Amino acid sequence: MESGKLKTTTMVIIGSLALWILWPFYSVPTGSRGVITQFGKIIDIEPEGLTVLPPWRKLSNFSVRAETADIEGAEGSTSDTQPVKVSMTVRYSITPDRVAEVFEKYSHDGNLSSYVQTATQEIFKAVTARYTAPDLIAQRSKVSADINSALREKLAQYGAQVINIDMRNFSFSESYMHAINDKVTQEQLRLAAENKLKTVEAEQKQKVAIAEAEAKATLATASAQAESIRLQSQALKQSGEVLDLRRIEVERVKAEKWDGKLPQNIYAGAPIPFLQVGK
Repeated sequence: MESGKLKTTTMVIIGSLALWILWPFYSVPTGSRGVITQFGKIIDIEPEGLTVLPPWRKLSNFSVRAETADIEGAEGSTSDTQPVKVSMTVRYSITPDRVAEVFEKYSHDGNLSSYVQTATQEIFKAVTARYTAPDLIAQRSKVSADINSALREKLAQYGAQVINIDMRNFSFSESYMHAINDKVTQEQLRLAAENKLKTVEAEQKQKVAIAEAEAKATLATASAQAESIRLQSQALKQSGEVLDLRRIEVERVKAEKWDGKLPQNIYAGAPIPFLQVGK
């Protein structure tokens, strides 16, 4: 009886061990590809999910997710021989249809951070050498675009694709940074002086324009007043002549109506008829 139990237990253990060794079911997780090898040779690339393999084949999970490579203090030199440093973070992923190539040549798990770091250092040096230090600062977006374009082309050789590059501020030597700050300060002072001069010139032009307008207004007023006086004098003259004609007309009418008799009573200051007709 005991020998039977022992035999059963032994068979269970052997069966479990054999099942564990010969287990045919494997899983490829999300964001990965399964690289199937047979005696070291790549046989197939499996997608995500369950796969069944015979015991003489091996499954290696290969990531095609986005990976990150940090490049701290990448060094370069500008065309005007100014040393420059920058820190960058590059996000990349393996191109799915090149998994077998990358597995065979560069990485068994999809991690290419060392290649990305080296390539980024090389690209940074090559790009910064095309710019002067002031242009490197002023044209930061163009510099970033140049690095991005060159790095995409470089990493494509390793079967990787660039997702994005996060590039922090450029840093130069302390002496050069002082020189830049001094130049910026002088430029700000120059612009402030120019703006003040423009303001003064504008104010002077405004004053001159106001003075000219006032002078023109005064001249116009004087001309109008002179013309008014002339018209008034002319009107008065014409009025005087009209009055003389009216007076003569009145005297003529009186003469026509006079009966030839002088008034009997003449008081002091009373007018004598017709004595003024000849004036």
